[in-house]
Order: sequence, then C-alpha cells, then structure tokens
Amino acid sequence: MASVSTVILGTGSYAPARILTNAELTKMVDTSDEWIVSRSGIRERHIAAPDEATSDMAVAAARAALADAHLTAADIDLLIVATVTPDMPVPAVSCIIQAKLGLRTNVACFDLNAACSGFVYALDTASAMLTSGRYRRALVIGAEKLSAITDWKDRTTCVLFGDGAGAVVLGVSHEPGVGVIGTQLGAYGDSTDLLCVPKGGSSFPATAESIAAGDHFLKMKGKEVFKIAVRAMEEAARDILEHHHLRADQIELVIPHQANLRIIEAISQYLKVPMERFYVNVDRFGNTSSASIPIALDEARRLGRIKRGDYTLLVAFGAGLTYGSALIRW
Repeated sequence: MASVSTVILGTGSYAPARILTNAELTKMVDTSDEWIVSRSGIRERHIAAPDEATSDMAVAAARAALADAHLTAADIDLLIVATVTPDMPVPAVSCIIQAKLGLRTNVACFDLNAACSGFVYALDTASAMLTSGRYRRALVIGAEKLSAITDWKDRTTCVLFGDGAGAVVLGVSHEPGVGVIGTQLGAYGDSTDLLCVPKGGSSFPATAESIAAGDHFLKMKGKEVFKIAVRAMEEAARDILEHHHLRADQIELVIPHQANLRIIEAISQYLKVPMERFYVNVDRFGNTSSASIPIALDEARRLGRIKRGDYTLLVAFGAGLTYGSALIRW
C-alpha cells in the first residue's frame, strides 16, 4: 500500500482591529518603549474587543483557511482547536466553533491545551488521525484571547501578550516526500510553576480572595523560562533534522513560536541559521500563544516566503513546559 502523508491545503489568520502600542502601555504601567523592545522585540499587539471571544477569532481564521483551500465547511470531518483561553471552561470551544462555522454534526471536535506549543501538538494529532484513514480533511486552529487572562498592572507580563487566531486545512496525499514529514513533542513537567495561571482549577478553585489577589492571571518567571525555551527549541530543531538526515542550511524557512525576539535570535545563533531564514512578526503581534505559529505560517505563505519543494521548520515551547517541532515539505 502506498504511503500517505498529511499536507496543508490552505491557511488563514485573523487579528483583532484594536492595536495596543508600547506608547499606550507606558500610560498603563511603569514601562517604556525602549524597555519593552530591548527585552522582547515587541512594538505592538492586537487586543480583542470586549464582546469578541476566542471562538469568533477562530471562526474568522478558519473561514480564511477554507477559502484558501477552495473548500467549504461540508468538506471537514475533524476539528481540533489549540487554546488556553476557551470561551468557557466547559464545553470545548471547538464545539462552539463547529456550530458557528456550520460544520456537520458528525464531525469530531475537541480542544487541545499545550499552551504556546499547542498548534504543533494539534498538527501532530491531526496528522496521525488523517493518515489512519479514518478522516479525510481536518481543520486545525490555534486561537487565543490572552488579554482576558493578562494582569494589566503587571509590567513584566502585560507587555508580552496579544490576541489572534490562525488556522490550517489539512488533507492527505500519496505523493512521496511532501507534507508533514515528521514531528517531535515533549515536556518538562517538573517546571509547571514557571508559567501558569495558579488558581481556578480543581486544585485551587476560584474564591473571592483568589480573584482579588489576581491569581487567575498569567504568572511567569521570565529568566527561567527563557533559559529552558532556548534549550528546548534548539534541541527540538536539531533532533528532528538529524532524524530526517537534513542539515540546517537545507531549511528554507524556520517559523518559531513568537514569544520573544531574543529567544529567536539565540536559536538562530545556536543552529547557525541566519535570521533572514526565520519568519518573525513578534514585533507586530506579541506572544499569541497557540495562535502565533499559524498566524506566522499564513503570513509567510501569502508573502511568498514558502514555495513548492521548500522545507519549513516549525518550533515552539510553552507553559507546561511543553515543546515541539514539525518539519514540512511543500
């Protein structure tokens, strides 16, 4: 039987209309444009409207991806949504998106939480489900409304995060050597306290006191996360290239999780891949968690940065601490 691979049929993305600049943040917390840019490379980020939910952004990105793939909602039989900010704790936001998109009721729908690595995790999951032969076409979405869990009084975190969504439509191909060539996933589960929302789960249910204390906002130990992120992303990139007998200079484009420009520059140096081969939009979007890679992927395609035959490397890390890489040939 001929081998089957997963291929990307279309991409789409969405960013809210409101742009929050560094200059505006200086009026909200004790910070400066120079401080933010020097430490993160971020100059602005998109912020969802109060009545704009994660599902709304996801639907907009999904519709763009379907249009790019020249398909409709009727063609999809699998929906996976990577997010840490669903519309509500229960049910899964994927079910809400299913209804808003008008997908059939016999479509498998579920959410996946691997934080900023979520899209790579979801891509791997969808690829395995498609190549099993049980599904034909999948819609994979990374969508976040991080502004809803950001403490706008904490200058160490509020300058970093933004809102948005990105999506891909996946199908299968019998053409050898194309599509999702491979993926690698992992986690440092002993470092959960470095980046987390500490209260609100089953261990520490919400109380009036925890809400007043701001324990339902994102908390991060930046220096520690930086060190692990660089190491994890570098190793994930090296390992997947070695496994598939590729050199770093054979990768036409690296699309990293857009968390921090300094992290991306460090990975560029360690891999000896020039920054010109990295797609970077963190300056315009900030860290959008699971949405960052699919937004960047969509932009890169539409700007002509990806051509048939190219190798593209996706690499991410996130709370958990999770990490992952994916190798794609177009």
